[in-house]
Amino acid sequence: MNFLYLPFLWLTVACGGSTTSQKSASAEIKVKEPVVVPTFNADSAYQYVAAQMAFGNRIPNTESHRKTAEWLASELRRHGAEVIVQNAPVKAFDGTILQAQNIIGQFNPDQKERILLLAHWDSRPFADYDPNPANHKKPVPGANDGASGVGVLLEIARLLGQQNPTKGVDILFTDAEDYGAPEWAAKTGNDNTWALGTQYWASRPHKAAYRPKYAILLDMVGAKNATFLKEGFSNHYAPSVVDKVWQTARELGYGKYFIEESGGYINDDHYYVNTMARIPAIDIIHLDPTSETGFYPYWHTVDDTLDKIDPATLNAVGSTVTYILYND
Repeated sequence: MNFLYLPFLWLTVACGGSTTSQKSASAEIKVKEPVVVPTFNADSAYQYVAAQMAFGNRIPNTESHRKTAEWLASELRRHGAEVIVQNAPVKAFDGTILQAQNIIGQFNPDQKERILLLAHWDSRPFADYDPNPANHKKPVPGANDGASGVGVLLEIARLLGQQNPTKGVDILFTDAEDYGAPEWAAKTGNDNTWALGTQYWASRPHKAAYRPKYAILLDMVGAKNATFLKEGFSNHYAPSVVDKVWQTARELGYGKYFIEESGGYINDDHYYVNTMARIPAIDIIHLDPTSETGFYPYWHTVDDTLDKIDPATLNAVGSTVTYILYND
């Protein structure tokens, strides 16, 4: 993903009173009971992150990438999903053809009302923001930037396999998100070198006329004391979904992670879900106004390693999203 330095959006919500005619005293008011939500297991999510790291770098056109793809598809099938693997040959910023794969797991595939969850599963080939210039052309391990979101979604897939919600849920693992032009490459003014797998999927969805109610992207959701600000494009295209997620997090006790502040505009997978696929989509992403980049401190460095992952943060994100799936 890439940080776009655009003005923040400030939204003002006006609440007005309304009057209704008096109802008969005998009228019945039906209150929807909350659904019993299966318990998100943070240790399981952490193990899913560790399992991805064990494959090595998940860089397109490598053997470790291919093996990871096979494993992701098999895990989704093991949890009862109908799986589609979309081969997505895309051209990188330097002309390299990447043999990308988008992996989709469908739960309750016959249900018309659907929610889309997504995270990118590839890792970045270039640690171009590492403080040591000697590392700039080394690969990023990608524990938080990639593996954390996938780990949370695999744990959610396990829960969906045990207890289906009333609606359909699709889990999309996107590829070639992090092959964007590095800082040392020639500047072309083209920010569309990021999220290549999502751009491919958005123009060729896995099902014709695919139209979920909304989409939630998870990106960098595993670091200790992570802060999730309300990202700009999310607020612009899907403000009601942002409000739903942040309010749910507060009610569940995760307000220290989900901060009631606006963040910058991020060129991430959700941007293309919004603009190309026309699906309202938000991004739950670690934004840190105090860091030099505005992101998680180890973003695009060789230090984005497994020791940076905190199960408590995985739990905050996973429990919030799980609750919404079963009670939306």
